[in-house]
Amino acid sequence: MVSKTVMCPNCKNQITIEVTPGNKTIITCPSCGAKGQFTFPMGNTVVRTTGGSETIQVKNLTKKYNDLKAVNDVSFNIREGEIFGFLGPNGAGKTTTIKAILGLIHTDTGQIKINGIDIKKDEKQAKKHVGYLPEKIAFYDNLTALQNMYFYAEMKNVPKTECKPLIIEMGLEDVVNKKVGKFSKGMQQRLGMAQALLGNPPILILDEPSGGLDPRGVALIRNKIREMKNKGSTVFVSSHILSEVQEVCDRVGIISKGILVAKDTVGNLRDRLNLKPKLVMELEKVTDDIINSVKKLDGVEKVDVLGVMIHVTCNPRAKSKIILAVEEAGGNILNIQTMEPSLEEVFMKFTEG
Repeated sequence: MVSKTVMCPNCKNQITIEVTPGNKTIITCPSCGAKGQFTFPMGNTVVRTTGGSETIQVKNLTKKYNDLKAVNDVSFNIREGEIFGFLGPNGAGKTTTIKAILGLIHTDTGQIKINGIDIKKDEKQAKKHVGYLPEKIAFYDNLTALQNMYFYAEMKNVPKTECKPLIIEMGLEDVVNKKVGKFSKGMQQRLGMAQALLGNPPILILDEPSGGLDPRGVALIRNKIREMKNKGSTVFVSSHILSEVQEVCDRVGIISKGILVAKDTVGNLRDRLNLKPKLVMELEKVTDDIINSVKKLDGVEKVDVLGVMIHVTCNPRAKSKIILAVEEAGGNILNIQTMEPSLEEVFMKFTEG
């Protein structure tokens, strides 16, 4: 048994526990009642909580470059065990925000905390259990994949035994001992993800993790993000591939011209914008009578015809009336499905203008 003092992420109360290295124990804070899970591994100590506490807190963040406000009074919180997508057009302030969270740039105003620790007051401790994949990953070209991983493992004080399995896990088993200078962009991106995962970090910050990857690589990264969430990690993902973000994220924040214009679940953002679903029908034959019958119905916003396919943007309550109108007009429906508004539509609405 080993005695260890840990800090409650909710109320910051110091708690002394006894745990066997390698085992997990559930802790209830005697001060606030919050519950969490503590793991004392054989190597480095990793603290994970399961009470939904906020692991990243950004408050009133502003960063100016000359007269340009790259980030303007941005505030958001990310909860433990949450995948948070950070979206915005090029130059919107995504990477600036990430660099500010990690203490890599000086900010003009604002407060940033990681696991309750102010990044400006104790940067080393705040970032101790953060895995980071930058937008432009850099390795030593004259070193092999394994040698580069050893370098990062030493920097993070992580056992080197983690390195090769992570390289293999990211699909680079055939190039473990190949110099990185000969790697493609996609291979470097996979290796970058491997180095971000060193030490099994409770917090992952990923800046454009799918950049340069083929579909197989994108799926690999997506599955790894989900796996980390299932382990209790918090994952912050900045990406321009909206379909990928929509598949994995619990919530999204949308930044435009340095201003955080929205943050919520995709479903709630769709509701706020009153975006309508599409009823997509494949017919045996499309006639003017069918189209006109659908267009005149209450709740129908738009009708598009693509060959024998009809896309009807409508109020959800109008779907049964549309199907009935098509059949009464002589239409034979071969297939039918409902398409909910995508994250791309939400993104365009919030960033237009």
